[in-house]
Amino acid sequence: MFGRKSGKPAVKGNDLTAFIDEGSEIEGKYTFNGTVMLNGRFRGEIVSNDTLIVGEKGVINASIRAGVVLINGEVVGNVMASERVEIRGSARVFGDVEAPVVVIEEGVLFEGHCRMTKARPVEAAPSARDTVVSLKRQL
Repeated sequence: MFGRKSGKPAVKGNDLTAFIDEGSEIEGKYTFNGTVMLNGRFRGEIVSNDTLIVGEKGVINASIRAGVVLINGEVVGNVMASERVEIRGSARVFGDVEAPVVVIEEGVLFEGHCRMTKARPVEAAPSARDTVVSLKRQL
């Protein structure tokens, strides 16, 4: 009655499942499936196995654990991804970043530590084999 039904799935791989626009302020723990774009303000914790996009107007003060994290706005807090983190354009990140693949574009502001790790599920705790070992360079 209010919409038409089709045999297509509701969400494609690149489609957004949620969009939080500027003017919105959220506080708490946010969990989701699919791809979410945050262009508003968020404070708390974000947990997902899927994709989080922080838009240019997004201001996030939270710990983030997700599969893929794409940052175009501001993030204050640690970011851990099981697949990749991309810090793009004029993004500002104040916190540690950990992922198997880390991309930091020219022009971003990044204050923190970066650690590239082996891929693992988001919920997994760090194990003893993920320790940092200093390497000596032979000349």
